[in-house]
Order: sequence, then C-alpha cells, then structure tokens
Amino acid sequence: MQYLIDGSVYVFRAWFSMPDDMLDDDGNPVNAFYGFCRFLGDFMERVRPEYVAVLFDESLSGSFRTEIYPNYKANRDPAPPELKRQFDLCRQYARAMGILEYAQPGYEADDLIGTLVTSGREQGIPSTIVSRDKDLAQLISRQDVFWDFAGKGQLRYEQIPEVFGVWPEQIADFLALAGDAVDNIPGVPGVGKKTAAALLQHFGSLQGIYANLDSVHEVTVRGAKTLGAKLEMHRPAAMLARQLTGIACDAPVTNPAYGLRPQAPKLGAINALFDSVNFGMALRRQAERVADLR
Repeated sequence: MQYLIDGSVYVFRAWFSMPDDMLDDDGNPVNAFYGFCRFLGDFMERVRPEYVAVLFDESLSGSFRTEIYPNYKANRDPAPPELKRQFDLCRQYARAMGILEYAQPGYEADDLIGTLVTSGREQGIPSTIVSRDKDLAQLISRQDVFWDFAGKGQLRYEQIPEVFGVWPEQIADFLALAGDAVDNIPGVPGVGKKTAAALLQHFGSLQGIYANLDSVHEVTVRGAKTLGAKLEMHRPAAMLARQLTGIACDAPVTNPAYGLRPQAPKLGAINALFDSVNFGMALRRQAERVADLR
C-alpha cells in the first residue's frame, strides 16, 4: 500500500485550527507549521508506511485549469505571505523526515496524487489517499482507500456513495453538472446535487446523459420535463466544467522506481529547523521515535 498525502489540506487545517499567536523570534507565525509537523509525525508513527509521499500545490493560484477557465478558483483570496512562508517550512520538514515531497508547476496536488495512484496500479500497488478533499475520491478503486485522517476516517470504494452521493467514477461528472462552489465551477444552471445524482444513477455518466437527452424526462426529479432542453442549452458549460473537475493522471512526476519508500529522518536537519522557529521538545521526541522505527 502506498500512502499519498494531500499536503496542502493539512497545512490549511493547521492554519485555521492552531492558535495564531504562535510566533518565532522575528514575529512570524508558525502555527500552520507546528500543526503540520504534528500531523505528519503522528501519521508516520501510527502508520509506518512502506511507501509514502506528500504532494503540494506549486502555486496556490495557478494550474492548467486556469488556462482553460480563468475564473477557476478566482473566488479564493490569495494566500497571505505568512502562510506561504509556512508552506515552505512544511516542505522542508517533510524532506527532513525522509519522505518524498513533490510539487509541479501547472498542476495541482490532486493531479500529482492521481498520477501516482495510476503508476502504483501499474506496479500492483494500491493507494490510500490521505485527504479531506472530495475531488480526490474519484480516484478510488476497489483496492484503494480514501482516508480523512483525524476526521471522518477511512472510506472504501463501496462507502463512497454514502458520503458523496455517487460512485467514485461519477464524481467528476457530478461536479460538472451540479457545479463546485469551492473551486468556482458553475456547472449547469438549475441542476443541483439531487438532480445531478439522479441523472447519474439513471444514465451512469455525463456522456450517457448527453447521449440520451430525449429520455431525461423519465427521471423522477423536479422539472424533468424541461430538463433535457436545459441540459442541451448548457452543454458547452457542462463540457467545460468536466475538463476542470477531472483529475489529470499523467502529470510529469519524477518517480524513481520505487521512490516512495521513506528514508530515515535526518534528525540534525529537523532540530536545526525547529531551532529556527523555537519549537520545544515534543515534536523532536516524536521525530526521534519515527527514526527508531526505521
């Protein structure tokens, strides 16, 4: 099993959950860094993964999707400088812990995870995706696990519809129809989550829906009589959205065979990093315990 960690999710989680008065000697916030270190240390100590990687967004605002649709994620405020600085510290810590960390210009962490899921399957290695992001559930097969670490727990393939309303392979189509306000993807006007789920349950996929518009009125949803015409009118919007909601599984990830095997933590580098931000002994002892496990 390979564990693919959506690093940005856990940096943001720490940024919002840890006290914002945690500062270094220069007055820089270090709350997100502390929370991320604690998360990653807890994870390594608990899981002891054979293969693991932490994936980040190279840019918090740009990817190939913004070239397709400039308004993609335009509703989000730019990350403040004090958070960008902590992202760099988090990446340094992951490397010092002996974990492959990776980001690629033009791609999001989701795409890097999707690429590693695909390459793992080619080598017979299933994946556990460690994230809270529903978009990544589309990558789950019957051999894989979606794990909201320190949250809702682990979900297998069969459990995905209970949480997200549709099967993993339908999630990108579902978001293309219903839209995704988090990423500023409009979808098809007037098609909400219930209607999108009902359509996919009936026709299986976005392609299946558009191949059978004359039968859409048979679906038991509100406004079914006019739904086919509405879908036809907004076909370009649905197809554009589908380009945005799908995860690219062919990102240029350098993956030495098989480079996800963790190395022993570099305790000197970790202590130097913690010295620079005045962290105490708790995280250092945790890193030592992880090193002993190697």
